[in-house]
Amino acid sequence: MSLRLSTVILPTDRWREGGREKWRRAEELGFHTAYTYDHLSWRTFRDGPWFGALPTLTAAATATERLRLGTLVTSPNFRHPVTLAKDLMSLDDISGGRITLGIGAGGNGFDATALGQEAWTPRERADRFGEFVPLLDRLLTEESVTERGTFYSAEEARNIPGCVQRPRLPFAVAATGPRGLRLAARYGQAWVTTGDPKIFEEGTPEQSVEALRGQIEKLGKACAEAGRNVAELDKILLTGFTPDRGRPLESLDAFVDFAGTHRDLGFTEIVIHWPIADSDFAADQTVFEQIATEALAQLG
Repeated sequence: MSLRLSTVILPTDRWREGGREKWRRAEELGFHTAYTYDHLSWRTFRDGPWFGALPTLTAAATATERLRLGTLVTSPNFRHPVTLAKDLMSLDDISGGRITLGIGAGGNGFDATALGQEAWTPRERADRFGEFVPLLDRLLTEESVTERGTFYSAEEARNIPGCVQRPRLPFAVAATGPRGLRLAARYGQAWVTTGDPKIFEEGTPEQSVEALRGQIEKLGKACAEAGRNVAELDKILLTGFTPDRGRPLESLDAFVDFAGTHRDLGFTEIVIHWPIADSDFAADQTVFEQIATEALAQLG
């Protein structure tokens, strides 16, 4: 099974002070896709520079020619399907059809209360996600949409001429629970996971592999229930959140071993973080670029 290698570039740099160069370099290095986080702020980066995902991707689209671009991930925490659809259609047009929307239910981070609301419970997040994704799908595939939902509504919302990619830009649905996996099976062109957070702190890489194997099996069952072949979905692993942490980026051999193990599980795309000094994503830039340019050839 072939494997693609992608990166995620956090929106922490001013565009003219290193931001543009990272996205251009990602294309030069041959990454399949360069993603960014769609947050208002995030964890330890909260008190430092952090720019908006969609404007950053728009700028990246004008600075690159071949590189696919996307979010990992957008969520309902501060987005509405009507306005998001318009922005995505426009971004897909500006990029010439190079956008993937990573989308998830959101979490309890800073985004959860930034608009002044109480943080939603896991069930409330799942309820909203279950309404958000189908409406967004309609908005990106139909010229005019009217819908009355419990959480999200649209009144003759128009998105003409629609996406460059047809019938719409691809959704990469982040999910591990049954409701999210059903959404991935029905609406996703890809599925995204970061592993099992329960074993991040004290688990082992071997336990992580088994947890991921179980997630893929559940995805397969959800696809079967939806009458869909699970092989139709790309399976994306966003690294850095399994017990392996940053070890796969310590050397080319370490990454090749890690990537081969996860390819054999069924993953079709592995995403590695662009190095950021003095952070959880610190890594040697030279090794990172060696992985980008040599790892896939070693995997065969």
